[in-house]
Amino acid sequence: MTREFWVSVVVLVGLPVAAFIAHITGETYIINLLTRMIVLGLAGIGLNFALGYGGMVSFGHAAFFGLGAYVAGIAAFHAFDDSLIVSMPFELGGTNQMLLIWLIAIFLAAVLAFLIGLISLRTSGVYFIMITLAFAQMLYYFAISWPAYGGEDGLSIYLRNEFPGVQTDKAFSFFLLCFAILLLVLLLCWRFINARFGAALQGARMNALRLSSIGIAPFPVKLTAFVISAMIVALAGALYGELNGFVSPSNLSWHMSGELIIFVILGGVGRLVGPLIGAIVFVLLETYLGGLTDRWQFFLGLILLATVLFANGGIMGLIGGRTRHD
Repeated sequence: MTREFWVSVVVLVGLPVAAFIAHITGETYIINLLTRMIVLGLAGIGLNFALGYGGMVSFGHAAFFGLGAYVAGIAAFHAFDDSLIVSMPFELGGTNQMLLIWLIAIFLAAVLAFLIGLISLRTSGVYFIMITLAFAQMLYYFAISWPAYGGEDGLSIYLRNEFPGVQTDKAFSFFLLCFAILLLVLLLCWRFINARFGAALQGARMNALRLSSIGIAPFPVKLTAFVISAMIVALAGALYGELNGFVSPSNLSWHMSGELIIFVILGGVGRLVGPLIGAIVFVLLETYLGGLTDRWQFFLGLILLATVLFANGGIMGLIGGRTRHD
């Protein structure tokens, strides 16, 4: 067992323990704060699957995050007033069932990521970054100009959607649901990374030509990882919309993509639980330092700069030591 493993265990055990203490003391705000850490950390884990293990520096993952949020918001909007999303050539209404919403969000994100990946993965470096950014900005401006769902003002989710057997309107119950999803995604990512697919993906990141020479085409491997990454981020986006009770075009903006990259860099690129740690640090700084000064991003920038210069492998690398991903 490595030191990184035990750090991950402490983080994953500490979150529900802190939430339970907040629950029995009636601190609903703290529970919602911990839930926000988990949801944003989940989005960071999704991006890290493409960036950390596949070397795909995407500045457009907000497209998938916002897509998931809007799926949750639109489904809840039409379920609330019992109206139709589409009336022709067939009738399609809203739903307040989270499972169905997640499946729709994941499916749409997979389709969108496949189309974006087909184009963007034929480039590399700054060109890849700019193409993914361009696609995300296209969706951002589309959302702004979509008055049916609030346009620039966004869309409210008046009642949190339902999940079988869970009182999703209760802060602690919703936290446990999000935490269970986080554990499931971490398990799936760990399985992917430690399987032959993970070895091929990291081979494509390190030396695509050498991977081709042993008969494995890098493009399908990277495209598959890009799609899986988008699906995870879209799921996080749907949860984020549920948590806030509100969806806005800002979920699709380049600022959101930048925040996801910050989570990964802060926590540790190529570290399984690293983005979760990065999200925890980010939310703590935003909440408590932001309460003292409006310029809290300045201090975040200093921490980020120090992490890049002195902490090889991010916070997880500093605490957990070096691994084969460094």
